[in-house]
Amino acid sequence: MKSPSAPLSSSAGSAAEIRRHLFYETSHSPALADLVGYERAKDIIDFCFIANPYYPTPEMLADLQLNLPNLIKSYPSSNPLLSQQHLAQVLRVDPEHLIIGNGATELIALLNVTLIDRLAVPIPTFGEYIEKMKDLRDAELYSLSVQNRYQLDLDEYAAWLHRRNLKALLIINPGNPTGQFFSFDEMDDFLRRAKDFELVIVDESFIDFAGDPIPSLLPVADRYSNLLIVRSMSKHCGVPGLRLGYCYSSNLYALNRLRRFVPTWNLNTLAQYFLSLLPSTDAAYHEGRKRLIDDVRSLYRALKTVPHIDVYPTGANFVLFKICNGMTATELQSRLLAGHGMYVRDCSNKLGMDAYHIRVASQGREKDARLVEALRSLTQ
Repeated sequence: MKSPSAPLSSSAGSAAEIRRHLFYETSHSPALADLVGYERAKDIIDFCFIANPYYPTPEMLADLQLNLPNLIKSYPSSNPLLSQQHLAQVLRVDPEHLIIGNGATELIALLNVTLIDRLAVPIPTFGEYIEKMKDLRDAELYSLSVQNRYQLDLDEYAAWLHRRNLKALLIINPGNPTGQFFSFDEMDDFLRRAKDFELVIVDESFIDFAGDPIPSLLPVADRYSNLLIVRSMSKHCGVPGLRLGYCYSSNLYALNRLRRFVPTWNLNTLAQYFLSLLPSTDAAYHEGRKRLIDDVRSLYRALKTVPHIDVYPTGANFVLFKICNGMTATELQSRLLAGHGMYVRDCSNKLGMDAYHIRVASQGREKDARLVEALRSLTQ
């Protein structure tokens, strides 16, 4: 990974340059198109970016393509309630308690600017919650132990919060990048005991893949005035390019403070049109969601058979594993990309994580099986 570029093998298309310097310019992962170009990206299986491979449906994509000429020539709606109503219909929640953002990252940035002075953040985690603080010193980091597989203990976390006299905290459930899952009962019990905190942010971006029925806190969110749920639609709806995310809370004071800073037309017309398709395609969505849950369970079982890796349990649509033969995550990522045409998430640039963890998002049984065989050949 230290060389500035290397050719892709024939398995990933004809020789092309991998722009390796991009790995060192972001705390996230470079997009495949940035690494190898749009044409070469088509030949690589992307296990890095987490998105549902079964949704939108082919019919929805055809609908979006048919309407694209008109959509890109039209202004988006300036009335956010219309899109909120479409989303609320499938979530079965109050639309006035929703805010839809240009990706969850827009809302995370607004949260940090408008509602948070100091925020407790267990690490490793999704970096935006730290990087978008007004001052990085306002992030109170709760380091998780690699010896304990970076698992969060809610009781120990709460005790630490009280010792530090912190009033705002983050829990990502299922965890990113670990996949650690707290059941609905565990989270509901925690919230009942956490009423003395001013703000409890629960990021549920992967909760749709944690079980059936979906163990989300949305049905009980109105019981907790200090709860704010954040979700990225990139993950469960499979549309990272549309930049859609939302937050939900019964605390209208907090929501109205956020709304003051949400730009008019923050959603483009294509994203708004996609939201309008959700109610009529809800059954297809859940069919694909359950299929992906089965795929991830199959991937987990298959990864457990690969030598020299420690596979972490998951409640998300991805699996985290630790390489145990001395190879670094950067080295394994490089070999998979250049030699097998597969792109995985090297987690070594996540704050609080060591150099030996890889995250892979399920891309369907056939592609997952190819990944497992490639890993088997590289970790012998």
